[in-house]
Amino acid sequence: MRVHKKILIILFLIFSIQQSSNAEIPYVLDFKYILNNSDAGKKAQNELKKKLDNGMKSLTQREKNLQSEEKKIIEQKKILSQSDYKKKISSLREKVSKLQKDRNNLLSDVAKLRQKARSELLKNLNPVIKGYMQEKKIRFVLDKKSLILADENLDITQDIVKLLNAKLKSIKLN
Repeated sequence: MRVHKKILIILFLIFSIQQSSNAEIPYVLDFKYILNNSDAGKKAQNELKKKLDNGMKSLTQREKNLQSEEKKIIEQKKILSQSDYKKKISSLREKVSKLQKDRNNLLSDVAKLRQKARSELLKNLNPVIKGYMQEKKIRFVLDKKSLILADENLDITQDIVKLLNAKLKSIKLN
């Protein structure tokens, strides 16, 4: 009986040491992959790309119209009086300036929406990671980009993507 107790105690110690050492292993997450490949991340990216493409298409059309207007003004230079020509050139410059401002505003708006989407996704991601860590008794997780090399068995990215997809289907950008 005494030998059995010693064996049980030794087995218990080995098991508890092994468990505590596993808890100290750093696990790895690829945040960029999660942001780009989760359902909500993909939808947000598609929405942002669509907004940017539509805005750029509109700006490109306006730019073509301004180029056409510029050609007409140049063609009319000999016919127009000096003051009319200056007025038209001044008006054209104002339109070009407005186009540049609109382009900058579009890019700024898309950047703000991208940052908002990222923040919203991270806000929802943190509880998912914390819950996963508690469930698996993980003490810390590192971002994959800050590592040089790690065992692929320590990468929990796919598990987290599945959990996040179950929790968050899309992000409201507006």
